Amino acid sequence: MPSDRRGFLRELAGAAREVRGVGGAGRDAFAEARDALLRGEVPEEAVAERDPDRLADAELERYSRQLGLPEWSERAQLALRTASVLIVGAGALGSPAALYLAAAGIGRLGIVDDDAVGLPDLQGEPLHFSPDVGVAKVHSAAAKLGYLNPEVEVVPYQVRVEASNAAGLLEGHDLVVDGSDVSATRYAVNAAACAAGVPLVEGGVLGTSGFVMAVRPGETACYRCAFGAPPPAGAAPTRAPAGGLGPAAGVIGSLLALEALKLLTGFAAPLTGAYLRVELASLECSRVPVERRPDCPDCGSEVASDH
Repeated sequence: MPSDRRGFLRELAGAAREVRGVGGAGRDAFAEARDALLRGEVPEEAVAERDPDRLADAELERYSRQLGLPEWSERAQLALRTASVLIVGAGALGSPAALYLAAAGIGRLGIVDDDAVGLPDLQGEPLHFSPDVGVAKVHSAAAKLGYLNPEVEVVPYQVRVEASNAAGLLEGHDLVVDGSDVSATRYAVNAAACAAGVPLVEGGVLGTSGFVMAVRPGETACYRCAFGAPPPAGAAPTRAPAGGLGPAAGVIGSLLALEALKLLTGFAAPLTGAYLRVELASLECSRVPVERRPDCPDCGSEVASDH
């Protein structure tokens, strides 16, 4: 890593430490450095030219622990560096998923959420801190991910995902991770991912129960194959009114990131053709097989033959 860039990041870290002090100057310096980093305003001479076929020394050091795994490789790391992932939801599931994907070295991370940080969110959404209350979740998330790994391009989309815009939001991404807690959003994302042929990792949590599944559109069962038609509006509770425990959501969110890494690098077989059902209160897990339905409105072979 060039010395200019090291200096820039050292100044950012120093400014962050000053925020813990009394006041204004340190806080202003921190905000200034943060905003510059998020805007990509690091001087051009401070950014190393990256060889597309090999990792720089700084990358070898940053990712040394995963590169030390026998099943990982420099090729896998380079695949991550060129990958673009969209995370739907910057809440209890999206937060840990985004943190682990950014830490792993994803090249581009889109975060989509139309909500703002509320006080109850702080109990189970680790991307957001007390000063973020009232701030758009996507911007709060982008700031934290920028501190974690400045090499990752984080793109915030402050919008609600609906059937009308899901396809546009997925465009240009290699994979989508759906951590939303709204049933209609899950079905809209699944339909758009299947139509675009974009791999999908889907998950949910309610109380201490959760599930995770990975989808290769056109090859394996999709979310709708597993769970059928969407329930009537208002019939399915979201995580918030039903209650939630932060560590339970953290486990499911981490599994979402793990499945995404499998799909992007091939270092291990992803959880396709089934979903993992997890009961975290008793630490019981079961793998539920799911077959692709030929008549599935989202991914079925009958649908494909019509296009």
